[in-house]
Amino acid sequence: MRYLLLIAEEEGVRSGWSDEDQQADMARWFAYTNELQEAGAFVDGVALNESSTATTVRVEGGDTLTTDGPFAETKEVINGYYLIDVDDLDSAISWAARIPTIGAVEVRPVLEFDMPEGA
Repeated sequence: MRYLLLIAEEEGVRSGWSDEDQQADMARWFAYTNELQEAGAFVDGVALNESSTATTVRVEGGDTLTTDGPFAETKEVINGYYLIDVDDLDSAISWAARIPTIGAVEVRPVLEFDMPEGA
């Protein structure tokens, strides 16, 4: 089964860190990603830019409306994700618990659809 691990942290939480602390933090993230890859669980993952760079898009009455910024203003924002392929929810939770985040990780199963031919 595939699971999306949504990583939510308080924005700017690392901004006051020294270069050495930031490098050590990045090393933890790279090590975690390597663990996922070596276990064969890694499908995809990215870090996201600050929420201030987001654009929210809505379509109302056929009109496309855009708003600068994230969909919702909250203390914690989604700043990245991992898409993993593991046996079950317990395995996904185990991987989520090892993410070196300072915030929370939301674990969501991916809905799988059989696409009709030609779609």
